[in-house]
Amino acid sequence: MATPTAAFSLHLRVRLENTPGSLGRLAVAIGDAGGNITQLEGFDVRGEYLDEDIVVNCISEEHQEEVKAAISGLDGVEITTCKDRTFEMHEGGKIEVLARMPIRDADDLSMAYTPGVARVCMAIHENRERSRDLTIRKNTVAIVSDGTAVLGLGDIGPHAAMPVMEGKALLFKNFAGVDAFPVCIDTTDTEEIIATVERLAPTFGGINLEDIAAPKCFEIEERLKASLDIPVFHDDQHGTAVVVLAALQNALKLTDKKMSDLRVVIAGVGAAGVACGKILLEAGVAEIVGADRKGAIWEGRDDLNPAKQWFAEHTNRDRRKGAVGELLAGGDVFIGVAGPGIIEPTDLDRMNTDPFVFALANPDPEIRPEQAKGRAKIIATGRSDFPNQINNVLAFPGIFRGALDAKATDITEGMKLAAAEAIADAIPMSELRPDFIIPSVFDSTVAPRVAAAVAEAAVAEGVCRD
Repeated sequence: MATPTAAFSLHLRVRLENTPGSLGRLAVAIGDAGGNITQLEGFDVRGEYLDEDIVVNCISEEHQEEVKAAISGLDGVEITTCKDRTFEMHEGGKIEVLARMPIRDADDLSMAYTPGVARVCMAIHENRERSRDLTIRKNTVAIVSDGTAVLGLGDIGPHAAMPVMEGKALLFKNFAGVDAFPVCIDTTDTEEIIATVERLAPTFGGINLEDIAAPKCFEIEERLKASLDIPVFHDDQHGTAVVVLAALQNALKLTDKKMSDLRVVIAGVGAAGVACGKILLEAGVAEIVGADRKGAIWEGRDDLNPAKQWFAEHTNRDRRKGAVGELLAGGDVFIGVAGPGIIEPTDLDRMNTDPFVFALANPDPEIRPEQAKGRAKIIATGRSDFPNQINNVLAFPGIFRGALDAKATDITEGMKLAAAEAIADAIPMSELRPDFIIPSVFDSTVAPRVAAAVAEAAVAEGVCRD
Protein backbone atom coordinates (compact mmCIF):
# COMPACT_ATOMS: atom_id res chain seq x y z
CA MET A 1 0.00 0.00 0.00
CA ALA A 2 1.19 3.51 -0.76
CA THR A 3 2.46 5.65 2.11
CA PRO A 4 0.65 8.83 3.20
CA THR A 5 2.63 11.90 2.18
CA ALA A 6 2.66 15.65 2.72
CA ALA A 7 1.90 16.03 -0.99
CA PHE A 8 -1.70 15.05 -0.15
CA SER A 9 -1.93 16.56 3.34
CA LEU A 10 -4.97 18.30 4.80
CA HIS A 11 -5.05 21.18 7.25
CA LEU A 12 -8.27 20.63 9.23
CA ARG A 13 -9.94 22.65 11.95
CA VAL A 14 -12.36 20.41 13.81
CA ARG A 15 -14.86 21.21 16.56
CA LEU A 16 -15.14 18.49 19.24
CA GLU A 17 -17.39 18.00 22.23
CA ASN A 18 -15.39 18.97 25.30
CA THR A 19 -15.67 15.52 26.85
CA PRO A 20 -13.15 12.78 27.69
CA GLY A 21 -12.29 10.57 24.73
CA SER A 22 -13.37 12.96 21.95
CA LEU A 23 -9.85 13.49 20.64
CA GLY A 24 -9.11 9.78 20.93
CA ARG A 25 -12.15 8.86 18.85
CA LEU A 26 -11.08 11.38 16.23
CA ALA A 27 -7.52 9.98 16.06
CA VAL A 28 -8.79 6.41 15.79
CA ALA A 29 -11.20 7.31 12.97
CA ILE A 30 -8.41 9.02 11.01
CA GLY A 31 -6.08 6.09 11.56
CA ASP A 32 -8.72 3.54 10.57
CA ALA A 33 -9.22 5.50 7.33
CA GLY A 34 -5.49 5.23 6.59
CA GLY A 35 -4.62 8.86 7.37
CA ASN A 36 -1.49 9.81 9.29
CA ILE A 37 -1.75 12.68 11.81
CA THR A 38 1.52 14.64 11.64
CA GLN A 39 0.62 17.75 13.65
CA LEU A 40 -1.72 18.77 16.46
CA GLU A 41 -1.58 22.54 16.55
CA GLY A 42 -3.26 23.34 19.87
CA PHE A 43 -6.69 23.54 21.47
CA ASP A 44 -9.05 26.48 21.64
CA VAL A 45 -11.51 25.62 24.44
CA ARG A 46 -14.95 27.20 24.11
CA GLY A 47 -17.05 25.86 26.98
CA GLU A 48 -18.97 22.79 25.84
CA TYR A 49 -16.77 22.26 22.81
CA LEU A 50 -13.19 22.85 21.70
CA ASP A 51 -11.54 23.61 18.38
CA GLU A 52 -8.42 21.73 17.28
CA ASP A 53 -6.14 22.27 14.28
CA ILE A 54 -4.68 19.08 12.86
CA VAL A 55 -2.59 18.09 9.83
CA VAL A 56 -3.28 14.72 8.23
CA ASN A 57 -1.20 13.12 5.47
CA CYS A 58 -3.12 11.11 2.87
CA ILE A 59 -2.27 8.99 -0.17
CA SER A 60 -4.31 10.66 -2.93
CA GLU A 61 -7.09 13.15 -3.52
CA GLU A 62 -9.61 10.29 -3.29
CA HIS A 63 -8.08 9.27 0.02
CA GLN A 64 -8.43 12.85 1.30
CA GLU A 65 -12.17 12.58 0.71
CA GLU A 66 -12.28 9.25 2.54
CA VAL A 67 -10.54 10.73 5.57
CA LYS A 68 -12.88 13.72 5.62
CA ALA A 69 -15.88 11.38 5.40
CA ALA A 70 -14.56 9.31 8.31
CA ILE A 71 -14.26 12.43 10.45
CA SER A 72 -17.65 13.79 9.43
CA GLY A 73 -19.26 10.48 10.36
CA LEU A 74 -18.31 10.85 14.03
CA ASP A 75 -20.93 12.04 16.52
CA GLY A 76 -19.93 15.25 18.23
CA VAL A 77 -17.28 16.15 15.65
CA GLU A 78 -17.58 18.86 12.99
CA ILE A 79 -15.08 19.95 10.34
CA THR A 80 -15.21 23.75 10.36
CA THR A 81 -12.44 24.36 7.81
CA CYS A 82 -10.46 22.08 5.51
CA LYS A 83 -7.64 23.09 3.20
CA ASP A 84 -5.31 21.12 0.97
CA ARG A 85 -1.87 22.19 2.19
CA THR A 86 -0.25 21.78 -1.22
CA PHE A 87 -2.72 24.22 -2.77
CA GLU A 88 -2.27 26.55 0.22
CA MET A 89 1.47 26.65 -0.47
CA HIS A 90 0.86 27.64 -4.09
CA GLU A 91 -1.63 30.44 -3.46
CA GLY A 92 -0.21 33.62 -4.99
CA GLY A 93 2.77 31.72 -6.41
CA LYS A 94 5.93 30.53 -4.65
CA ILE A 95 8.42 33.22 -5.62
CA GLU A 96 8.65 37.02 -5.62
CA VAL A 97 11.05 39.77 -6.70
CA LEU A 98 12.86 41.58 -3.91
CA ALA A 99 14.91 44.78 -4.09
CA ARG A 100 18.57 44.36 -3.18
CA MET A 101 18.81 47.82 -1.65
CA PRO A 102 16.39 50.40 -0.22
CA ILE A 103 15.49 53.69 -1.88
CA ARG A 104 15.58 56.00 1.14
CA ASP A 105 16.05 59.44 -0.35
CA ALA A 106 16.61 61.48 -3.50
CA ASP A 107 20.29 60.56 -3.61
CA ASP A 108 19.48 56.84 -3.73
CA LEU A 109 16.87 57.47 -6.40
CA SER A 110 19.27 59.49 -8.54
CA MET A 111 21.80 56.64 -8.54
CA ALA A 112 19.45 53.67 -8.89
CA TYR A 113 17.35 55.37 -11.53
CA THR A 114 17.52 58.61 -13.45
CA PRO A 115 19.82 60.43 -13.98
CA GLY A 116 22.61 58.17 -12.65
CA VAL A 117 21.43 54.99 -14.33
CA ALA A 118 22.14 56.54 -17.74
CA ARG A 119 25.88 56.35 -17.07
CA VAL A 120 25.60 52.63 -16.39
CA CYS A 121 23.53 52.12 -19.55
CA MET A 122 26.18 53.83 -21.65
CA ALA A 123 28.98 51.84 -20.03
CA ILE A 124 27.20 48.66 -21.12
CA HIS A 125 26.49 50.14 -24.56
CA GLU A 126 30.23 50.71 -25.00
CA ASN A 127 31.16 47.28 -23.62
CA ARG A 128 28.35 44.72 -23.66
CA GLU A 129 30.28 42.36 -21.39
CA ARG A 130 29.73 44.77 -18.48
CA SER A 131 26.05 43.73 -18.43
CA ARG A 132 27.25 40.55 -16.74
CA ASP A 133 28.50 42.53 -13.75
CA LEU A 134 26.22 45.57 -13.71
CA THR A 135 22.83 43.83 -14.09
CA ILE A 136 21.05 40.77 -12.76
CA ARG A 137 22.56 38.66 -15.56
CA LYS A 138 25.44 37.83 -13.22
CA ASN A 139 23.20 35.59 -11.13
CA THR A 140 20.00 34.98 -13.11
CA VAL A 141 18.79 31.90 -14.97
CA ALA A 142 15.70 31.53 -17.15
CA ILE A 143 13.71 28.33 -16.60
CA VAL A 144 12.18 27.81 -20.02
CA SER A 145 9.35 25.40 -20.80
CA ASP A 146 6.58 24.93 -23.32
CA GLY A 147 4.69 22.61 -20.95
CA THR A 148 4.77 19.60 -23.27
CA ALA A 149 6.40 17.08 -20.89
CA VAL A 150 5.66 18.20 -17.36
CA LEU A 151 6.65 15.68 -14.69
CA GLY A 152 4.57 12.56 -15.35
CA LEU A 153 1.63 14.67 -16.48
CA GLY A 154 2.60 15.05 -20.13
CA ASP A 155 1.49 17.89 -22.41
CA ILE A 156 -0.47 20.16 -20.06
CA GLY A 157 0.55 23.48 -21.62
CA PRO A 158 2.50 26.53 -20.42
CA HIS A 159 -0.05 27.85 -17.92
CA ALA A 160 -0.30 24.56 -16.05
CA ALA A 161 3.49 24.16 -16.19
CA MET A 162 4.06 27.34 -14.19
CA PRO A 163 3.83 25.77 -10.70
CA VAL A 164 6.64 23.36 -11.59
CA MET A 165 8.83 26.13 -13.01
CA GLU A 166 8.17 28.28 -9.94
CA GLY A 167 9.17 25.32 -7.81
CA LYS A 168 12.38 24.99 -9.79
CA ALA A 169 13.12 28.67 -9.18
CA LEU A 170 12.54 28.13 -5.47
CA LEU A 171 15.08 25.29 -5.46
CA PHE A 172 17.66 27.34 -7.38
CA LYS A 173 17.47 30.08 -4.78
CA ASN A 174 17.30 27.93 -1.67
CA PHE A 175 20.07 25.51 -2.59
CA ALA A 176 22.51 27.68 -4.53
CA GLY A 177 21.53 31.34 -4.22
CA VAL A 178 20.78 31.56 -7.95
CA ASP A 179 17.99 33.92 -8.99
CA ALA A 180 15.91 31.93 -11.46
CA PHE A 181 12.72 32.99 -13.17
CA PRO A 182 10.07 30.84 -14.89
CA VAL A 183 9.53 31.56 -18.58
CA CYS A 184 6.66 29.46 -19.93
CA ILE A 185 6.26 29.93 -23.67
CA ASP A 186 2.91 29.63 -25.44
CA THR A 187 4.16 27.71 -28.45
CA THR A 188 5.24 24.16 -29.16
CA ASP A 189 7.00 25.03 -32.40
CA THR A 190 10.73 24.31 -32.26
CA GLU A 191 11.72 27.34 -34.34
CA GLU A 192 9.57 29.69 -32.27
CA ILE A 193 10.95 28.36 -28.98
CA ILE A 194 14.52 28.80 -30.18
CA ALA A 195 13.85 32.31 -31.48
CA THR A 196 12.07 33.33 -28.27
CA VAL A 197 14.92 32.16 -26.05
CA GLU A 198 17.50 33.84 -28.27
CA ARG A 199 15.58 37.13 -27.96
CA LEU A 200 15.32 36.77 -24.17
CA ALA A 201 18.99 35.86 -23.70
CA PRO A 202 20.27 39.42 -22.98
CA THR A 203 18.31 39.32 -19.70
CA PHE A 204 19.85 36.12 -18.33
CA GLY A 205 23.17 34.56 -17.44
CA GLY A 206 22.02 31.02 -18.21
CA ILE A 207 19.16 29.01 -19.69
CA ASN A 208 17.66 25.97 -17.96
CA LEU A 209 15.39 24.12 -20.38
CA GLU A 210 12.69 22.17 -18.59
CA ASP A 211 9.84 19.78 -19.40
CA ILE A 212 10.09 20.07 -23.19
CA ALA A 213 9.06 16.88 -24.96
CA ALA A 214 11.51 14.64 -26.80
CA PRO A 215 12.72 14.53 -29.47
CA LYS A 216 12.48 18.28 -30.11
CA CYS A 217 14.20 19.01 -26.78
CA PHE A 218 17.45 17.64 -28.23
CA GLU A 219 17.42 20.00 -31.21
CA ILE A 220 16.39 22.99 -29.11
CA GLU A 221 19.24 22.50 -26.68
CA GLU A 222 21.82 21.78 -29.37
CA ARG A 223 20.94 24.85 -31.42
CA LEU A 224 20.73 27.18 -28.43
CA LYS A 225 24.11 25.98 -27.20
CA ALA A 226 25.50 26.86 -30.63
CA SER A 227 23.84 30.27 -30.94
CA LEU A 228 24.18 31.63 -27.38
CA ASP A 229 27.28 32.55 -25.39
CA ILE A 230 25.72 31.63 -22.04
CA PRO A 231 25.27 28.17 -20.47
CA VAL A 232 22.30 26.18 -21.80
CA PHE A 233 21.31 23.06 -19.86
CA HIS A 234 18.32 20.76 -20.34
CA ASP A 235 17.81 19.49 -16.81
CA ASP A 236 15.49 16.62 -17.72
CA GLN A 237 18.40 15.18 -19.68
CA HIS A 238 21.57 16.09 -17.89
CA GLY A 239 20.41 16.65 -14.33
CA THR A 240 19.04 13.13 -14.21
CA ALA A 241 22.14 11.71 -15.89
CA VAL A 242 24.55 13.44 -13.49
CA VAL A 243 22.78 12.15 -10.38
CA VAL A 244 22.43 8.64 -11.84
CA LEU A 245 26.18 8.55 -12.49
CA ALA A 246 26.91 9.78 -8.96
CA ALA A 247 24.73 7.04 -7.49
CA LEU A 248 26.35 4.42 -9.71
CA GLN A 249 29.85 5.54 -8.71
CA ASN A 250 29.00 5.09 -5.04
CA ALA A 251 27.21 1.80 -5.62
CA LEU A 252 30.35 0.43 -7.22
CA LYS A 253 32.36 1.33 -4.12
CA LEU A 254 30.27 -1.22 -2.21
CA THR A 255 31.03 -4.07 -4.63
CA ASP A 256 33.99 -5.55 -6.45
CA LYS A 257 32.58 -4.46 -9.81
CA LYS A 258 34.12 -1.78 -12.01
CA MET A 259 32.55 0.69 -14.40
CA SER A 260 34.29 -1.03 -17.30
CA ASP A 261 32.67 -4.36 -16.37
CA LEU A 262 29.08 -3.18 -16.32
CA ARG A 263 26.25 -4.13 -18.62
CA VAL A 264 23.51 -1.50 -18.23
CA VAL A 265 19.91 -1.77 -19.40
CA ILE A 266 18.01 1.52 -19.78
CA ALA A 267 14.23 1.47 -20.04
CA GLY A 268 13.04 4.65 -21.73
CA VAL A 269 15.12 6.28 -24.46
CA GLY A 270 13.72 9.78 -24.27
CA ALA A 271 15.48 12.85 -22.92
CA ALA A 272 16.70 11.31 -19.66
CA GLY A 273 17.48 7.89 -21.13
CA VAL A 274 19.65 9.23 -23.94
CA ALA A 275 21.51 11.55 -21.56
CA CYS A 276 22.10 8.70 -19.10
CA GLY A 277 23.50 6.62 -21.93
CA LYS A 278 25.86 9.40 -23.02
CA ILE A 279 27.24 10.17 -19.59
CA LEU A 280 27.68 6.49 -18.69
CA LEU A 281 29.62 5.90 -21.91
CA GLU A 282 31.78 8.93 -21.04
CA ALA A 283 32.35 7.41 -17.60
CA GLY A 284 33.56 4.12 -19.11
CA VAL A 285 30.60 1.76 -18.87
CA ALA A 286 31.29 -1.34 -20.94
CA GLU A 287 27.94 -1.99 -22.58
CA ILE A 288 24.53 -0.31 -22.65
CA VAL A 289 21.28 -1.56 -24.13
CA GLY A 290 18.23 0.67 -24.26
CA ALA A 291 14.58 -0.09 -24.87
CA ASP A 292 11.51 1.94 -25.71
CA ARG A 293 7.86 0.86 -26.00
CA LYS A 294 8.69 -1.22 -29.08
CA GLY A 295 11.60 -3.05 -27.47
CA ALA A 296 15.37 -2.87 -27.80
CA ILE A 297 17.08 0.01 -29.59
CA TRP A 298 19.49 -1.37 -32.17
CA GLU A 299 21.27 -0.05 -35.23
CA GLY A 300 19.10 -0.96 -38.16
CA ARG A 301 15.69 -0.24 -36.67
CA ASP A 302 13.94 1.91 -39.23
CA ASP A 303 11.68 3.90 -36.88
CA LEU A 304 14.24 5.84 -34.82
CA ASN A 305 14.34 9.61 -34.40
CA PRO A 306 17.80 11.28 -34.56
CA ALA A 307 18.40 10.99 -30.80
CA LYS A 308 17.51 7.30 -30.74
CA GLN A 309 19.57 6.77 -33.89
CA TRP A 310 22.62 8.20 -32.08
CA PHE A 311 21.84 5.89 -29.17
CA ALA A 312 21.59 2.90 -31.50
CA GLU A 313 24.94 3.71 -33.11
CA HIS A 314 26.76 3.90 -29.77
CA THR A 315 25.14 1.08 -27.77
CA ASN A 316 23.92 -2.52 -28.08
CA ARG A 317 26.89 -3.77 -30.05
CA ASP A 318 25.39 -7.26 -30.23
CA ARG A 319 22.09 -5.92 -31.63
CA ARG A 320 20.09 -7.64 -28.94
CA LYS A 321 16.34 -7.56 -29.44
CA GLY A 322 13.35 -8.03 -27.19
CA ALA A 323 11.46 -6.36 -24.37
CA VAL A 324 13.08 -4.91 -21.25
CA GLY A 325 12.57 -8.05 -19.19
CA GLU A 326 14.43 -10.13 -21.77
CA LEU A 327 17.24 -7.58 -22.08
CA LEU A 328 17.92 -7.78 -18.34
CA ALA A 329 19.45 -11.24 -18.78
CA GLY A 330 23.15 -10.91 -17.93
CA GLY A 331 22.78 -7.28 -16.91
CA ASP A 332 24.37 -5.58 -13.91
CA VAL A 333 22.38 -2.34 -13.75
CA PHE A 334 18.79 -1.48 -14.58
CA ILE A 335 17.94 2.20 -15.06
CA GLY A 336 14.27 2.96 -15.53
CA VAL A 337 13.17 6.35 -16.88
CA ALA A 338 10.05 5.07 -18.59
CA GLY A 339 6.92 4.35 -16.59
CA PRO A 340 5.31 2.25 -13.88
CA GLY A 341 5.35 -1.51 -13.58
CA ILE A 342 7.18 -2.41 -16.78
CA ILE A 343 9.31 -5.17 -15.24
CA GLU A 344 8.42 -8.08 -12.99
CA PRO A 345 10.35 -9.21 -9.90
CA THR A 346 11.32 -12.43 -11.67
CA ASP A 347 12.96 -10.39 -14.45
CA LEU A 348 15.61 -9.34 -11.92
CA ASP A 349 16.51 -13.00 -11.39
CA ARG A 350 17.97 -13.01 -14.91
CA MET A 351 20.53 -10.36 -13.99
CA ASN A 352 24.05 -10.98 -12.76
CA THR A 353 24.82 -11.38 -9.06
CA ASP A 354 24.08 -8.36 -6.84
CA PRO A 355 22.46 -6.14 -9.50
CA PHE A 356 21.63 -2.46 -9.08
CA VAL A 357 18.05 -1.37 -9.76
CA PHE A 358 17.44 2.34 -10.35
CA ALA A 359 13.67 2.51 -10.97
CA LEU A 360 13.20 6.25 -11.39
CA ALA A 361 9.72 6.77 -12.86
CA ASN A 362 7.83 9.07 -10.50
CA PRO A 363 5.53 8.72 -8.67
CA ASP A 364 5.18 5.06 -9.68
CA PRO A 365 8.47 3.30 -10.48
CA GLU A 366 9.14 0.63 -13.07
CA ILE A 367 9.24 -1.87 -10.21
CA ARG A 368 8.41 -1.08 -6.60
CA PRO A 369 11.27 -1.32 -4.09
CA GLU A 370 9.35 -3.89 -2.06
CA GLN A 371 9.29 -6.16 -5.12
CA ALA A 372 13.00 -5.71 -5.86
CA LYS A 373 14.09 -6.24 -2.26
CA GLY A 374 16.10 -9.43 -1.88
CA ARG A 375 16.71 -9.60 -5.61
CA ALA A 376 18.86 -6.46 -5.98
CA LYS A 377 21.85 -5.38 -3.91
CA ILE A 378 21.08 -1.69 -4.31
CA ILE A 379 17.73 -0.08 -5.08
CA ALA A 380 17.15 3.58 -5.95
CA THR A 381 14.01 5.44 -6.98
CA GLY A 382 12.89 8.94 -7.85
CA ARG A 383 10.70 9.12 -4.74
CA SER A 384 11.44 10.88 -1.48
CA ASP A 385 9.76 8.23 0.67
CA PHE A 386 12.29 5.49 -0.14
CA PRO A 387 16.07 5.38 0.38
CA ASN A 388 18.42 6.51 -2.39
CA GLN A 389 16.31 9.17 -4.09
CA ILE A 390 17.73 10.16 -7.49
CA ASN A 391 16.73 13.82 -7.49
CA ASN A 392 17.91 16.44 -9.97
CA VAL A 393 18.05 19.06 -7.21
CA LEU A 394 21.37 17.50 -6.22
CA ALA A 395 22.77 18.64 -9.56
CA PHE A 396 21.27 21.66 -11.30
CA PRO A 397 21.61 24.35 -8.57
CA GLY A 398 25.31 23.65 -8.06
CA ILE A 399 25.99 23.21 -11.78
CA PHE A 400 24.58 26.65 -12.58
CA ARG A 401 26.20 28.20 -9.50
CA GLY A 402 29.57 26.94 -10.67
CA ALA A 403 28.99 27.95 -14.30
CA LEU A 404 27.92 31.48 -13.31
CA ASP A 405 30.79 31.90 -10.86
CA ALA A 406 33.30 30.80 -13.49
CA LYS A 407 31.70 33.02 -16.15
CA ALA A 408 31.35 29.94 -18.32
CA THR A 409 29.92 30.16 -21.81
CA ASP A 410 28.88 26.51 -21.89
CA ILE A 411 28.25 23.47 -19.72
CA THR A 412 30.50 20.75 -21.06
CA GLU A 413 30.58 16.98 -20.61
CA GLY A 414 33.61 17.42 -18.38
CA MET A 415 31.67 19.80 -16.14
CA LYS A 416 28.85 17.24 -15.85
CA LEU A 417 31.30 14.46 -14.95
CA ALA A 418 32.86 16.73 -12.33
CA ALA A 419 29.41 17.44 -10.88
CA ALA A 420 28.66 13.72 -10.60
CA GLU A 421 31.92 13.03 -8.82
CA ALA A 422 31.31 15.89 -6.40
CA ILE A 423 27.84 14.56 -5.54
CA ALA A 424 29.23 11.07 -4.99
CA ASP A 425 32.07 12.36 -2.81
CA ALA A 426 29.62 14.14 -0.53
CA ILE A 427 29.18 10.79 1.24
CA PRO A 428 32.35 9.60 3.00
CA MET A 429 33.34 6.01 2.28
CA SER A 430 32.80 5.15 5.94
CA GLU A 431 29.12 6.12 5.67
CA LEU A 432 28.27 4.39 2.40
CA ARG A 433 25.81 1.51 2.60
CA PRO A 434 23.30 -0.05 0.18
CA ASP A 435 20.49 2.22 1.37
CA PHE A 436 22.68 5.35 1.38
CA ILE A 437 24.56 5.78 -1.91
CA ILE A 438 23.32 9.28 -2.73
CA PRO A 439 23.26 12.29 -0.40
CA SER A 440 20.07 13.83 0.88
CA VAL A 441 18.68 16.74 -1.12
CA PHE A 442 18.87 18.65 2.17
CA ASP A 443 22.62 18.11 2.55
CA SER A 444 23.79 21.72 2.48
CA THR A 445 27.31 20.73 1.46
CA VAL A 446 26.29 19.29 -1.92
CA ALA A 447 25.58 22.43 -3.96
CA PRO A 448 28.83 24.19 -2.89
CA ARG A 449 30.81 21.02 -3.67
CA VAL A 450 29.21 20.75 -7.10
CA ALA A 451 29.68 24.46 -7.80
CA ALA A 452 33.38 24.34 -6.96
CA ALA A 453 33.96 21.21 -9.05
CA VAL A 454 32.03 22.60 -12.02
CA ALA A 455 33.85 25.94 -11.91
CA GLU A 456 37.21 24.18 -11.77
CA ALA A 457 36.26 21.98 -14.72
CA ALA A 458 35.07 25.02 -16.70
CA VAL A 459 38.46 26.65 -16.23
CA ALA A 460 40.28 23.46 -17.18
CA GLU A 461 38.20 23.08 -20.35
CA GLY A 462 38.71 26.69 -21.40
CA VAL A 463 35.06 27.76 -21.57
CA CYS A 464 35.34 30.81 -19.28
CA ARG A 465 35.33 34.46 -20.24
CA ASP A 466 38.45 36.42 -19.38
